[in-house]
Amino acid sequence: MERRPPSPPLRTTIGLLGDMMLGGQVGERLAAGQRVFSDDIASLLAGADLVVANLECCITTSTQRWPSPSKRFYFRAPPAAADALAELGVDCVTLANNHSMDYGEVGLSETIDRLTRVGIDVVGAGADVMRARAPSVVEVNGVRVGVMGVTDHPPEWAATRTSPGVAFARLSAGVPEWLQTRIETLAQACDVVLLSPHWGPNLARTPAPYVRRAAQEFIDAGATLVAGHSAHLCHGTADRVIFDLGDFVNDYEPHPLVRMDLGAVWLVDLDPSGRPARARVFPTVCRAGQVTLASGADRARFAEGLVAETLEIELPDIGRGGDPADHARIAQLNVGDRSALR
Repeated sequence: MERRPPSPPLRTTIGLLGDMMLGGQVGERLAAGQRVFSDDIASLLAGADLVVANLECCITTSTQRWPSPSKRFYFRAPPAAADALAELGVDCVTLANNHSMDYGEVGLSETIDRLTRVGIDVVGAGADVMRARAPSVVEVNGVRVGVMGVTDHPPEWAATRTSPGVAFARLSAGVPEWLQTRIETLAQACDVVLLSPHWGPNLARTPAPYVRRAAQEFIDAGATLVAGHSAHLCHGTADRVIFDLGDFVNDYEPHPLVRMDLGAVWLVDLDPSGRPARARVFPTVCRAGQVTLASGADRARFAEGLVAETLEIELPDIGRGGDPADHARIAQLNVGDRSALR
């Protein structure tokens, strides 16, 4: 009897979403029971084995803001936001950012509670420093994936042994020993380690020098993939590093020069050994509180300056209303060009 060839190893795909601000006009749609994410985006994320996002707001009914005379923006989403994230297919969010405590300790606690109740893991913030720094570990396709979140601002929100807050690390001064140790320990327990840092200044078009240094230190410590955020703009990639995923959903005022309404669904495919092999990027646009796949001039604008160093980037052209599984037409984006990373 002829023997069948062995089945190929299962490919593992991690879906990544950048900054998600579900307040303002977006929150009004959610509270009214209206759609925010299009069907084609949901279909793309359904093809991922694990979806991780940066939730840059509180999900709370509290109106008590964090007291700070210098803080300009406070982001608050309605309770329906947690259900919307679960329906979209988000498995884990990082709250290690500068908006997870906009509504203080009460807002943070309620956010974590609402996410947990709909089955979404939370990293990067917690009731004390141990829980803020704790990873999420899940198994997909027989692969153990550990996810960690960390932020380099604001320092006043750093969790302590006795108070809630974020997993804070002053990355401009180098990667602290506790973070290196955490990555090393997680790498020994997991096949894949995804580190999600909130780093660098807003609206920077390229990663800051200290961000690039920290990224390499994360990789050296054992991180399999580093996927950052904070600038509100997509940056290029280096070996196993996406410097900034960009915004995914917000209600910020559009600007012709700084297109924070443009974002992306990132699908990172891991090879059988668990190493990132390529990143497929699907540009999106957020208008009037709704996120859809970008096309035409919006898609072209997103692609400008999106440069790969060694992690291969593909920009599948599935078109409006096209089949997300159809990757026949691929636009290769300057693999090997380091110009966007200087």
